[in-house]
Amino acid sequence: QVQPVESGGGLVQPGGSLRLSCSASSSIFSGYTMGWYRQAPGKQRELVAVLTGGGTITYADSVKGRFTISRDNAKNTVYLEMNSLKPDDTAVYYCNAYRRILLTEYNYWGQGTQVTVSS
Repeated sequence: QVQPVESGGGLVQPGGSLRLSCSASSSIFSGYTMGWYRQAPGKQRELVAVLTGGGTITYADSVKGRFTISRDNAKNTVYLEMNSLKPDDTAVYYCNAYRRILLTEYNYWGQGTQVTVSS
């Protein structure tokens, strides 16, 4: 199983919280940059948050202060804690594992998990 597997999506009211999880095999977790992206209907896929193997974190401006990305290397799992959710956060959320070794890129996507923020 090379493809990351997401879980934790669902329906939540505005202002609520959700935690997404992404599990990957050890072969594509160690040394990889793990990230969360999302795609809303009619829009392009966009970066939400990424976390490098060295611990560098990048967030989209739209989620700063509300979302937190973390990884548990022992469990080969990356998490996205989402708080103060807004209707604009509604999207399919995808987990990504990326690594570049010299000129070769390794890029794996999960199937996605739906997050719907609505009252």
